[in-house]
Amino acid sequence: MTETYLTQPIDEESVRAVSDAGLRMTLVDTADVAAFDEWIRADFRGFLGEHPKPEALAEARGYLGDRRTTAVYDDAIPSAASPIGTVNSWVAPLTVPGGGTVPGWAISSVTVAPTHRRHGVATALLGGELRAAKAIGVPVAILTVSESVIYGRWGFGPATFASEWRVDTKRVRWAGPPTGGHLSFTDPASYRESGYRVLDRVMAGRAGEIAMTPYLADRLLGPLKGNPDEDKYRLVRYDSPAGEPEGFVSYVVKGDDDFVKHTVEINYLAAATDEALTALWRFLLELDLVSEVHIMTRGVDEPLPFLVSDVRGAHLASVEDHLWVRILDLPAALTARTYERDGEIVLDVTDTLGLAGGRYRLSVSGGTARVEETTDAPDVTLPVSSLGSVYLGHDAARGLAIAGKIEGDTDALDRLFRTAVPPRLSTWF
Repeated sequence: MTETYLTQPIDEESVRAVSDAGLRMTLVDTADVAAFDEWIRADFRGFLGEHPKPEALAEARGYLGDRRTTAVYDDAIPSAASPIGTVNSWVAPLTVPGGGTVPGWAISSVTVAPTHRRHGVATALLGGELRAAKAIGVPVAILTVSESVIYGRWGFGPATFASEWRVDTKRVRWAGPPTGGHLSFTDPASYRESGYRVLDRVMAGRAGEIAMTPYLADRLLGPLKGNPDEDKYRLVRYDSPAGEPEGFVSYVVKGDDDFVKHTVEINYLAAATDEALTALWRFLLELDLVSEVHIMTRGVDEPLPFLVSDVRGAHLASVEDHLWVRILDLPAALTARTYERDGEIVLDVTDTLGLAGGRYRLSVSGGTARVEETTDAPDVTLPVSSLGSVYLGHDAARGLAIAGKIEGDTDALDRLFRTAVPPRLSTWF
């Protein structure tokens, strides 16, 4: 499966749709440097980035060349070599409840040039990705979003939420447990192998995380080319008392007119163990000449308020949707995860795109699921987007029912799907 996604042909339904609008949709040969560079420039433009310099283009080609890369062109304009629509994708193992994984069709770099809105480009790009994934048997599609109002129309539902924190380090003192192990400054080049091992453990330890590619991992360890704070990054590693790498934090210190009131902007905090988590948090909260620590993409169960002397000094700045999940093969997706309670429920799943709808009996015994098609009356009726929202264990069922997006025995659905530890995705892709 992971080998065939690159050779899966372009979706003909999408090709026809954009052709009717006078546009051309095709796969990009990432070995063609000129064509790939134009695609990368369009991607940067779509996310309001700077014009990438030659070193940034070279780095991006090295990191992204193994993704399935799609572009839409308008051959009627003089700059036809530059795409007016972009997307790329790859098959990423998604951690599910119970610690196993399911293949996820990871979708990224979805852009449409502002000159070509309302031409059906996004519909063609997203529909093409979902049909391509379905064709080779990938059970779920996943993405992180810059705007939360877009992807529900394609059957995606928010499945994990991310918290943002600001800590007033002049107000709080460390109130957590004694910390041990070893902290030391390092650099990405020398720490890369150990950092990869830490990230593998972090991603395997929580439903909602995805396996790291070198691109995703390296930008957590340190800055990529062209980052305006490239020379300011710091990387601190945590090793257990036995010398085992168990965590790291990468961050930037930003100045203030008052030299004792710097802000620490955390790029990423990785902790494979509770000991690593507490040691790294203590390090950050006790930094000299710092008045605030700022971090994003933490879980909704981040223990930070309980690690400081003044709960109000650790301010929860926001909680936002993060990972969105789209079920493509319901039996494969539901049997890939385990369940914390046994039970049985008949689900009637609606899907306006016709990719994963149907009526199924989900039977769970000993935490393991069996899924069978049935004609029995449903216990719960829900759109595929709502199923995506509860799939990883988040406690979304009651809210979705109140919103009219789940009908029937919501409590039974919640008892089966919800997990004691909420899902989390701690990075972007």
